[in-house]
Amino acid sequence: MILWQSLLHKQLSREIKTGALGITYPDGSAQRYGDAAAGPVKARLRNNDWARRLVLDPALSLGEAYMEGGLTIEGDDIFALLDLIWKNILSKKQRRTAPAFVRRLARRLAQFNPADRARMNAAHHYDVGNDLYRLFLDEDLQYSCAYFERPDICLEDAQRAKKTLIEKKLLLKPDQSVLEIGSGWGGLAISLAETAGAKVTSVTLSQEQLRVAKMRVSAKKLSGQADFRLQDYREVQGRFDRIVSVGMFEHVGVPHFQEYFNQVARLLNEDGIALIHTIGRPKGPGATDAWTAKYIFPGGYIPALSEIMPAVERAGLVVTDLEVLRLHYADTLREWRRRFAANVEKIARKYDARFIRMWDYYLAASELSFRYGEHVVFQLQLAKRQDAVPLTRDYLISDKMEQTIQDETSRIYA
Repeated sequence: MILWQSLLHKQLSREIKTGALGITYPDGSAQRYGDAAAGPVKARLRNNDWARRLVLDPALSLGEAYMEGGLTIEGDDIFALLDLIWKNILSKKQRRTAPAFVRRLARRLAQFNPADRARMNAAHHYDVGNDLYRLFLDEDLQYSCAYFERPDICLEDAQRAKKTLIEKKLLLKPDQSVLEIGSGWGGLAISLAETAGAKVTSVTLSQEQLRVAKMRVSAKKLSGQADFRLQDYREVQGRFDRIVSVGMFEHVGVPHFQEYFNQVARLLNEDGIALIHTIGRPKGPGATDAWTAKYIFPGGYIPALSEIMPAVERAGLVVTDLEVLRLHYADTLREWRRRFAANVEKIARKYDARFIRMWDYYLAASELSFRYGEHVVFQLQLAKRQDAVPLTRDYLISDKMEQTIQDETSRIYA
């Protein structure tokens, strides 16, 4: 074996203990790692340059090797390979490589997102084409964690349940003013206008999302109740009864956390309520992995509560409720992966094989990060006054659940 192939072989021999991995190296030699009785995930490494890159910077190079065809997997099952890596390496405390150490030191610079840079970052991910998202999201184009009230419900029902939960936490009344920071394709704003009679102002940095949101609200004849704008959240003026933000805070960046919550506090009425729904880290601060930062969400960062709360407190806001959604996003991503795979032939008509492998890797890696508990979803309900919301959580119980409780109570005491 030449140097880099030999070093990679030694690392895998030391680290793969659960399950099995079979690698065919560039020189034609085949090696097996892990449990001798397990059926292996089989992969082939194209050349020694990829071996070098995997040894020196695995966090970046594994995804790149798969995208570029430098690493091929039997059955093209990237999920199986990443699952094996999570079980053996990522779920355990590992040594930090030099590139990872440098990235952690430089994370504040990487997440410096003034308005112009934030627009470019949004376009990088959200303006790749609406047709792509239609092929794997639900019919309402909800691109955030669904809420699976039961494990057997479909994605469409789980996304509706998520919107209902958010509406309940906002305690909306007809004609109240709502600011939505991050429009998506308009689904939540339209729902709040339709079901609660709210007057919603929704801002986004994505031209493509804005175009679809405006078309949808016009088709529903709700233009007087839902106004979509191409605008940075820092540029919004006025006061609002409610503020909601779903899946946008991950794009703010640590250097801007205080700026974000100061703006929420400035825009929120004294008796108002804000609901911030964001992916979070349950194990403390970290750094965005190199591959995701480069190819999927430049400028993005998933925060820990310990990073969020000081900014909330300094902004003069109080936390009136905090809910942690754990495996809901893993199940959401599983369904997105299934739908993406089912439509890969349609996707291939517009996008090349490299793009498809990039999205395969992104969806698989994202699901596994939730499955193994590295990421969760935080829903923070915020206010300026402690009495802005009820003192118990009874208002969050769904009508169906409330009826079930009443029926069971009646049966017991009959």
